[in-house]
Amino acid sequence: MSGNSLSYNEQLAGGEPPELGQEATPAMSHSGAFGLFSSDLKKNEDLKQMLESNKDSAKLDAMKRIVGMIAKGKNASELFPAVVKNVASKNIEIKKLVYVYLVRYAEEQQDLALLSISTFQRALKDPNQLIRASALRVLSSIRVPIIVPIMMLAIKEASADLSPYVRKNAAHAIQKLYSLDPEQKEMLIEVIEKLLKDKSTLVAGSVVMAFEEVCPDRIDLIHRNYRKLCNLLVDVEEWGQVVIIHMLTRYARTQFVSPWKENDNIEEKSEKNFYESDEEQKEKSDKIKISYAMDPDHRMLIRNTKPLLQSRNAAVVMAVAQLYWHLSPKSEAGIISKSLVRLLRSNREVQYIVLQNIATMSIQRKGMFEPYLKSFYVRSTDPTMIKTLKLEILTNLANEANISTLLREFQTYVKSQDKQFAAATIQAIGRCATNISEVTDTCLNGLVCLLSNRDEIVVAESVVVIKKLLQMQPAQHGEIIKHMAKLLDSITVPVARASILWLIGENCERVPKIAPDVLRKMAKSFTGEDDLVKLQILNLGAKLYLTNSKQTKLLTQYILNLGKYDQNYDIRDRTRFIRQLIVPNEKSGALSKYAKKIFLAQKPAPLLESPFKDRDHFQLGTLSHTLNSKASGYLELSNWPEVAPDPSVRNVEVIELERTSVSGKAKKVKPDKKFYSESEEDASDNDSDSESESGSESEDEEKEEDSSEDSSEYSSDESESESDLDNKNQVAKHKSKTTEESDSDGDEKTNAKLKSSDSSDLESSSIEESSSDSESDTESDYEAKKPSKKEEKKTWPERKPSKKDFSLLDLDDFNPVSTPVAVLTPAISPGLIADLEGLNLAASSPVINVSTPVFVPMKTHELLHRMSGKGLAASYHFPRQPCIFGDQMVSVQLTLKNTTDQKIENIYLSDKKLPSGMQMHVFSPIESLEPGGSITVAMGIDFCDSTQTASFQLCTKDDCFNVNIQPPVGELLLPVAMSEKDFRREQGMLTGMNETSTTVMALPQNSAPPVILQKIVNVANLGIVPSGQDNIHRFAAKTVHSGSLMLVTVELKEGSTAQLIINTEKTVIGSVLLRELKPVLSQG
Repeated sequence: MSGNSLSYNEQLAGGEPPELGQEATPAMSHSGAFGLFSSDLKKNEDLKQMLESNKDSAKLDAMKRIVGMIAKGKNASELFPAVVKNVASKNIEIKKLVYVYLVRYAEEQQDLALLSISTFQRALKDPNQLIRASALRVLSSIRVPIIVPIMMLAIKEASADLSPYVRKNAAHAIQKLYSLDPEQKEMLIEVIEKLLKDKSTLVAGSVVMAFEEVCPDRIDLIHRNYRKLCNLLVDVEEWGQVVIIHMLTRYARTQFVSPWKENDNIEEKSEKNFYESDEEQKEKSDKIKISYAMDPDHRMLIRNTKPLLQSRNAAVVMAVAQLYWHLSPKSEAGIISKSLVRLLRSNREVQYIVLQNIATMSIQRKGMFEPYLKSFYVRSTDPTMIKTLKLEILTNLANEANISTLLREFQTYVKSQDKQFAAATIQAIGRCATNISEVTDTCLNGLVCLLSNRDEIVVAESVVVIKKLLQMQPAQHGEIIKHMAKLLDSITVPVARASILWLIGENCERVPKIAPDVLRKMAKSFTGEDDLVKLQILNLGAKLYLTNSKQTKLLTQYILNLGKYDQNYDIRDRTRFIRQLIVPNEKSGALSKYAKKIFLAQKPAPLLESPFKDRDHFQLGTLSHTLNSKASGYLELSNWPEVAPDPSVRNVEVIELERTSVSGKAKKVKPDKKFYSESEEDASDNDSDSESESGSESEDEEKEEDSSEDSSEYSSDESESESDLDNKNQVAKHKSKTTEESDSDGDEKTNAKLKSSDSSDLESSSIEESSSDSESDTESDYEAKKPSKKEEKKTWPERKPSKKDFSLLDLDDFNPVSTPVAVLTPAISPGLIADLEGLNLAASSPVINVSTPVFVPMKTHELLHRMSGKGLAASYHFPRQPCIFGDQMVSVQLTLKNTTDQKIENIYLSDKKLPSGMQMHVFSPIESLEPGGSITVAMGIDFCDSTQTASFQLCTKDDCFNVNIQPPVGELLLPVAMSEKDFRREQGMLTGMNETSTTVMALPQNSAPPVILQKIVNVANLGIVPSGQDNIHRFAAKTVHSGSLMLVTVELKEGSTAQLIINTEKTVIGSVLLRELKPVLSQG
């Protein structure tokens, strides 16, 4: 890379190397928006030529340079058209870099990215897992609502991919799709539910992040995966660990009772047991022990997160610390203090966050951090923000035992050159004096000494703190007040001057000689003082007028006259208020009688509290806690429940398996062991050689988890697999139950055989990875329950089918192993097989493979005019994608718009009037549509391969409107990918009555191949078939409902004529399509 960038820079000055320091000059130029690129167009041309070269090495070199520029923050968007051409490159290295580029710029260049959407969809089927994942990332980066169904389909397929890396990217794409179209929430939740069952540690963190973004309130999805997530936690990547820990913290607060009740009960016991007899005390202690018992799942979470306190990642340690703080008993929370103190050796950003959290913790539980007091001493190299936080923690940890040490530290800090930190230290001294009464006098004397400091800021802060301390013991400190009065001549900081004047006013009766003189001096400088000081001068004058009117009456009136004409309206208002209150006249109300009580009332002493006192209601380690305000997307921790919810929801699938398996086949296990002969068992072993050990184990394990919710799919898969095995073993006389049991026994032996031998040749690296993950997960989940293989083999023939003796391995033996479908890999569970079969768009014929449609401009049709719909306008278009609601349905996207100035509520479809055989999948009711707002929803209609109209009513809360959708014949098709050879073979079988043709007079400008292709695909959703002849263009599709082939041929003849031929079994649709294509080719 360095060599490439050097040669790139050398071209900057026409081949001459730039001088030192001049490399960045073009990027700083103001001549163009693109910085580096606008300064020299030759570089762009150079890169474009390299990208258009026939040599892969030149293309790779160019892509490396472009990606390098992106990494440096330079704009490379100009090269998008040149880069996107290489998206179909056969070189994997080039393709990877192109996808990296497209992920960065696909959102900015949406139109150009859409042109390559068919390539991305093909790449989703690529054998290389990195290409499949990159294609999904690019597809989800194109933020266009029109491709939402494509993204949804791609995510569903990727979620069932054999590669954990692809499944991880599917989880990432879920969040992008949800932000683009929240209407897809329910379908995305289904994908999340499936991915949450994934055993791979690579997927766990990503799917939990998707869960937190899409449906954080669906706690029911976590129940059955809770223990698995707890056990996987140690092996998940660091980012995933943080996400999972935060989610499990919220989960635990809703499912377990508070572990802090134990401490409260002990405290009550210690208070009351003095008056109780020994017997009563013993009875009560027994009750307290019974009163709280920690849930085993609660204990599992705390135990499994403890090792992560040693993580090298600060975020992981912080996440575990907040979990212990919010979930563990108070006696166990102390172990996090050492790990948090260790993080103080990290960089300043990490220190800042950790210290903020320690400051919050140290207010409630000082004992946790007292042993590490010296770790919070301030270093000279610390930035101000770190110094202030350490000072805050030291103040929180101060007590009678360590206050003398801390005050010596504070004396040093006051002398710091950092004035902001010195001022914070003075405030800390004041807080220590308030909290620890033994050192109040010492702190006050020390602060008085600081009044002679040369630094104004130190003196001002000292005055403010002394003022607060004197409010607590005013009678004892007359000398200090006199000393502060003398400082008025030298102190210029407004807050300090105002504080001194307030103190003198409050204690004016204790300093009767000094107070009037201070007022005289202030009257002289009144007009030049700060507004804050002026207000306190007015207050001082009013108090002296009420207590010593002989000396101060004229002075007060003079000050009131000055204030009456002041520029600040606050001061003018205060002047008028005070004059009416203290100077009685005819207009004065009854309030003036109580003027003395109002002005000279005893004020409560201020509370010097930590700014972190009220932050504990935010979850530690969150942005909201750092900012001390609720941030967007913050999820609050719920209060502990009074009674714990039913804990059996977390092991529901195990209970289900015991119930179904035991009742079904407990009595028949022994005789079936001897049913097959050795030769038949060997044959079954050979049949299953293609299956890997990990595949069969992961199937069993996934069946355990899926059994509770996928019972229908599970049973259908069982029956299919059983019938397959019956055929293989030629046992046709036995019922399905007997076959199930024998299969499971045979599979047990197969597994044992596979374990001792080498793994199968058919096993790919991705299958090995996922299967090893699933094996380790199961072992860690149930290691306490699971016997060894040897013990199992010895005890199994003699064991009675009682529930007590059931271990998880026994349940595995009961589970039948489904024979995998020929297309799929045996490492997938039956539930996933059913899902994949539903997603498979291919028909039974090997030729008919649905391809991605050619991109054409979107055609919108009006469904309801805004005048007819009383302000509600509706339009629809056909996105030309397989419908996600059914294989036989045409996908329709409906756009609703509110053109009124009022909210339209409860929009839904009803009263469907459909011809026989037609079906419609409607969208979910829309609660409300804001004024001027619009929303796009998806629906599916099975038109039964006809252009009949689908009539229905579009209803709101108040009205219903009759509307109808009639599909163009070209939208009843799905494009098909096939070779020219296959096309000719299929065309040969569709002749005679199945062929329709006509001759068209084509204009010269319509004879160019690109024009013909564009015109044809604009009318009908056809796939382009590669042709070896320039004058013949072939297109292929299949009907959505029946899957019948539709073959279109355009043959250019001499003399501007063209022959249009359509071959299909659906002759009616073929003739209608012929009528629509004919004018398109003949018009200009």
